[in-house]
This record gives sequence, structure tokens and C-alpha cells, in this order.
Amino acid sequence: MTLAEQAAYLARGAADLEPAGGLEAKLARHAETGAPLRVKVGFDPSAPDLHLGHTVVIRKMKHFQDLGHEVWFVIGDFTGMIGDPTGRSKTRPQLTPEQIQANARTYREQVFRILDPDRTRVAFNSSWLGRLGAEGLIRLASRYTVARMLERDDFSNRFRRGQPISIHEFLYPLAQAYDSVAMKADFELGGTDQLFNLLVGRQIMREYGLEPQTVLTMPLLTGLDGVEKMSKSLGNAVGVTDPPAEMFGKLMSISDELMFRYFELLTDLTPAGIADLRKRVGSGETHPKTAKQDLATRIVADFHSRPAADAARERFEAVFARGGVPEDAPVRPMDGPAEVIGLLTTAGFAPSRSAARRLLDQGGVSLDGNRLARGARLAPPAAGQEFVLRVGKRRFLRLRPASGPPASGPDAGEA
Repeated sequence: MTLAEQAAYLARGAADLEPAGGLEAKLARHAETGAPLRVKVGFDPSAPDLHLGHTVVIRKMKHFQDLGHEVWFVIGDFTGMIGDPTGRSKTRPQLTPEQIQANARTYREQVFRILDPDRTRVAFNSSWLGRLGAEGLIRLASRYTVARMLERDDFSNRFRRGQPISIHEFLYPLAQAYDSVAMKADFELGGTDQLFNLLVGRQIMREYGLEPQTVLTMPLLTGLDGVEKMSKSLGNAVGVTDPPAEMFGKLMSISDELMFRYFELLTDLTPAGIADLRKRVGSGETHPKTAKQDLATRIVADFHSRPAADAARERFEAVFARGGVPEDAPVRPMDGPAEVIGLLTTAGFAPSRSAARRLLDQGGVSLDGNRLARGARLAPPAAGQEFVLRVGKRRFLRLRPASGPPASGPDAGEA
């Protein structure tokens, strides 16, 4: 690629590039010296699994990797003990070192579903932040002002409302900035909610006499609900370790309009290709469901394999288009009548009896196509029979008698 083509490739989908011209200048330096640029992205291991929202930035790391640059995946085991206050209306609970280490192990495994492990450097920021000590932290804190810190929206909003801000929260953006100092980063990538922290990194690098990093942010991925950003805590996320069929089914639940945003942020389909797809869907040439299936197939193939994606697509068709029940749906023997609420909780479909009641009240539970009410009790199927309990759109439980011959028919799972 020419320098202009490289810049366009790396800038594709970006929300912010700071400073203007910084990307081109760094690429020009690389062209002159041949030295790879050092690209840094940090993730605090605040939850055990990554979701597709995290992978928007990780895919951009892969683009830098494609051009031969040095990609650093920084696991914030030190900053994770502080807790990123970004977007928080109250102080984030601090994780224990044991929680952080357990989560960090899974991050290392999951990130290599996208990045080339042979060309990725993994670092833990405790290796340099832990050596600073009290004196080093005080010197670091002296290089930034409270006034500048309060320019950050979440801090200023909390200050204006009289909500508490703990002193240690001010240390978070400074510690993240020191990561860039320790690594002498050329680029730092993050979501748009990280822009303030990344710009603090530029200022702190100047304070230490280093060339400031160029900042590139990517848009936040909207979750399955089409409203909030993707988050495990909001229940609108697709985990990168979700089984293929579950991942496929979740992706098929997004709106037709959100589908194009997912194509842009979660696939390598070109902007021209996305524009052409949008045109074909708008004209009726391509059905939105077909386009969405293609999207889900691409994403599942990225995180599992193409055969797994094709099998998930076929399973989805069998379950939803043809009214079938997946062959691998769990089987539960019944040796007597059962209360539906108890069945939902013991089968793992609801975390509590109150949650099971809500599912029933919302009409989300059916038996052989008939909705069940919260007080329902089920008699066991007779010998050779099978009932199918369906919860929501994607979860099934086959109910069979505790003893006797297997369910009859060419396909016992057919609804």
C-alpha cells in the first residue's frame, strides 16, 4: 500500500484521530526508518470474558498488525485494582488481585481469536506501575492539575451534583497515561469513551520528554437491545466465547438498521460493499434476514470456524424457519408432576423463582407451542411421548418419562 492507502485503511471506522495529521506523520516516519510503530491498547480485566464490543478496537489492532507494526495488548492488572471511572456516576467497586488474575488469564486466550499470537506482545502494567512506589505516584500526580481532571464529563457531573469522587479515581487516567510513558507508545487505541484518558497520555508523555502518542478511538458498539452500549451487566452482549449457535441466534435478534453498523465495526466488508448491501436491502433485492444471516455467519466464523458457522446457520433455520427443535437440546426425565417455576430454576433457565415468574408473566415459556402461566404444573409424558419446553426464542428442554421406550416418531424433537 502507499502511505495514503495505509492511512485510509487504518482510519477506516475511526471516530477520533488526535492530533490532525498525526497518523500520516507516524506512518511517514515508519517509511523512512523501517522501524515498526508501537501500538498500545489496554484492557482492565474487570470481567472474565470479552464481548464483541471489545473486539471493535481489537480488530483495529489487527489492521496495524497487518501493516507490520508492533501491537501491545496491555492487561491492566494494576489499573484494574483502581477501577476505570469512565462513564460512572459513582465509584466503581475495586477488584481483588485474585479476581484480576483469573480474568486476565481468560483475556490472553480470547484476544488471540483475532490477533496473531506470534506478532502480539502481551504485557501486565503492574510490571512498571508496581515499581513506581509512593514517591513515584506522587511525582506522577504532580504533573497534572485537578482543574484539568474536572474537565472530564463524568467527574464534572458528579462534582456538580455533589456526588462523591474518591481521590484514587483521579489516579486512574494518570496510571493509564504512565503506561504510554513506560512503553514509549506511538499510538494508543480505545473506544470513544476513553478519549479523555488517551489525551491525558499525550500530555504526560510530553511531561516526561517523549514524543506524544497519536490517539485513535473507535465507536462504541450498541448492544443487542439497540439502545445501550454492549455490556455484560446490561444483558445485551455477545460474548466471544459464546457457543456458535448461541452467538448466531443472538446476532439474528438485532434490528435491520443496527445490522449495517455491525457489518462496519465487526467485519472486514469494505465501505463500498456495505453501501451496496444497504442499497440491495432497501430495494428488496436482498431480504434483510438473508443479509443478517450472512453477518452472523461471518462473525461466528471469525471466532470459531467456517464449518461451525455453517452448522449454526443450519441449526437456526431448523429451529426458527422450520419450527424444529435442535437435536442437542437437553433432555430431562420426569417421574412425576412438576411445578413449572421449579422446573425453570433447576434447569438453569432462570436464576431464581422470582425470575422464573417474570418469564412466565411475560409469556416467554411454552409447552409444545402453548404458553404457560405462572401457576402451571406439568404431568409427566406417557411412555414413548416427549414434551418440548421452550423458553424465549432460543432455549429448549425435552421432557421425557423417567423410564420406558424412547420418544416415538422419525424425529422426536420436532415441534
